[in-house]
Amino acid sequence: MFSVKALLGLCALLPSVLAQAAVFGQCGGQGFTGPTTCASGSTCVVQNAFFSQCLPSASAPPTTTVAAPPPSGAAPTDLSAIPASTLHQITNFGTNPNNVGMFVYKPKKLQAKPPLIVASHFCTGTAQIYFQGSKFAQLAETFGYLVIFPSSPHPDLCWDVSSAQTLMHNGGSDSLSIANVARFALANWGVDPNRVFAVGTSSGAMMTSVLAGAYPDIFKAGIVDSGVAFGCFASSGPLDTFNEVCASGNVIMTGQQWAQKVFNAFPGFTGTRPKIQTWHGTADTTVFPQNFFEQIKQWTTVFGLPSTPVSNVSEPFLPQGYSNATFGPQFQAILAQGVGHTVPLFEQQYLQFFGIA
Repeated sequence: MFSVKALLGLCALLPSVLAQAAVFGQCGGQGFTGPTTCASGSTCVVQNAFFSQCLPSASAPPTTTVAAPPPSGAAPTDLSAIPASTLHQITNFGTNPNNVGMFVYKPKKLQAKPPLIVASHFCTGTAQIYFQGSKFAQLAETFGYLVIFPSSPHPDLCWDVSSAQTLMHNGGSDSLSIANVARFALANWGVDPNRVFAVGTSSGAMMTSVLAGAYPDIFKAGIVDSGVAFGCFASSGPLDTFNEVCASGNVIMTGQQWAQKVFNAFPGFTGTRPKIQTWHGTADTTVFPQNFFEQIKQWTTVFGLPSTPVSNVSEPFLPQGYSNATFGPQFQAILAQGVGHTVPLFEQQYLQFFGIA
């Protein structure tokens, strides 16, 4: 249901007259008008009426090695026990209500007090797929940070961003599992508590919003790629309910109403809220662009920022048609003209926003 659409830049590299969607790109769905042919090594897979995605073919050669957990199954308290440059599964890092899979990537050269990035995949994705399809691990080798790749335990591989438990600080479900692995890293691996960050795509973007709202004591910044406002997917249905009303952009609230959802997630919290950068495409027919504007209302109110940006420009690193609305040091909103679901990853720029690169 959720993934990376990658027409920008790719088509210019293809000699074929026929445009192709990149691996993890959108290739179909209600209202979709882009390419329906996938790049070599991937196949267009229907996820629902709204979204079809180019997923790696079963015959595609593996691009990574995944190490199994140690025999004890426990997450090692000593980082030296984790093999370098390998996606390594850990368990027993703390309470894990839904048995979320957790994988850590440690580069060969690690900073003495490393930053930590939690990178959450889209629906139908896995930790391995997001690891392979992103540059977070590759850039870790340059900048010396740790990466945690959570893997959804639910049948459709989406995240629980809808239950009352996941939307509450220490309430339970998937967000508590992710918070607990970050807490374990802070307690045992010497992670810098001022440099713990979250990033995600689509369902993973929604999880990033949840982590920012419910666990502001842990996460210092978040990147939301094609997501929704915190609490927009709230539902009493199954844990990973797809909230079509929200996704279609039909949950409209005032900034104060949206902000109150964040405040209610952790009553009494008086610390500094994590800064947020959100990205969205104007042609997104899976998570409609109205959700971008609802996020702006929510986070500008949470941060006490003006409702109009102090600047709205196309940064040098952005493709033509992208604009960065900066409302203050805590919040940026990047709108991508003509881009569907989802905005291609800009990992290097994410690291700059985090203050790592």
